[in-house]
Amino acid sequence: MILKEHKLIFILWGLNKMQKIAVIGLGNIATRHRRNIRILHPKAQIYALSASERVLDELVSDCDGYLPNIAAVAAEKVDMAIVASPSSFHLKHSKQLIEAGIPTLIEKPVTATAEEAAELMEIASKYDTPLAVGYCLRYLPSARILKEMLANEDAGVVYNVNIDIGQYLPDWRPSKSYKESVSASKKLGGGALLELSHELDYAQWLFGELDLISSVLRSSDELEMDVESIADIMAANSKGSIVNIHLDFLQKKPWRQCHIIGSKGRVVWDLVRNEIIFYSGESTRIIYSDPEWNKNGMYLDMLKDFAEKICRRKNQCVSLESSAKIVGLIDKIKNVSQFYGTK
Repeated sequence: MILKEHKLIFILWGLNKMQKIAVIGLGNIATRHRRNIRILHPKAQIYALSASERVLDELVSDCDGYLPNIAAVAAEKVDMAIVASPSSFHLKHSKQLIEAGIPTLIEKPVTATAEEAAELMEIASKYDTPLAVGYCLRYLPSARILKEMLANEDAGVVYNVNIDIGQYLPDWRPSKSYKESVSASKKLGGGALLELSHELDYAQWLFGELDLISSVLRSSDELEMDVESIADIMAANSKGSIVNIHLDFLQKKPWRQCHIIGSKGRVVWDLVRNEIIFYSGESTRIIYSDPEWNKNGMYLDMLKDFAEKICRRKNQCVSLESSAKIVGLIDKIKNVSQFYGTK
């Protein structure tokens, strides 16, 4: 366990502005985190670190300096670290930060495999280091409203849930070839299941732990990758609700919806539009709609919430335990799925 003095430091941290923050990784999500840290903590010293710990010649955006490795991050005694490296590096990077007592936000998925997640949980159990996992969709305003609706049983008994997400992978990061991205690399923890695991997380958050019934994975000749580009999953929760989840890298127009069929009506949650519509036998009601809401607000709110966790105050951070269950489900899907190629 870390020393009791560290607990006091975490509490006192809330009384002072954050001084030093490290972001591990140099990809798009790391860039977003550095930019948001600059917004929230304009006077903080922001350090960057390459996931592979390679030496870089010039500073990236919103960065005051480089650190050569995780040991240097620990030695610098930063107030917080964000692990935004490829998921296959998460265990290696997070382990050293946890042992050093540095509050750590780990980008999703928490690790690339269930075995790594179990090892990380074992390490974390020996320390009192504040930890959270970056499933930012839980901070979407419509997500929180839907969570409350389900808690109040506004839709009645939930019979079926259909979750659907798709976006054309080559359009994700236009500045580089998708074939060079983490998403397309099996070695770096790519594939639709891990990269689009937000849907698995919110399914578990909203409907409870899922038991896998069946699944099919497919790869598309259109993208020519060594990972699945399409995943179709059928699962059930403890109440007998059937949850169907479709993930793909192929839809040309981004699509992200969740349809809930209940005894009182149908709920349609459009995550792209940040909107919830309820269809009953008598009427159609727009419960919430704010399509112009800045989606970066999710990431800012997640960082603010993690600060609350560091200070030992009430928070809604995504736990290591719940995130490990997601990776466990993904491993099970991969182990039992039928796998097909498709034109």
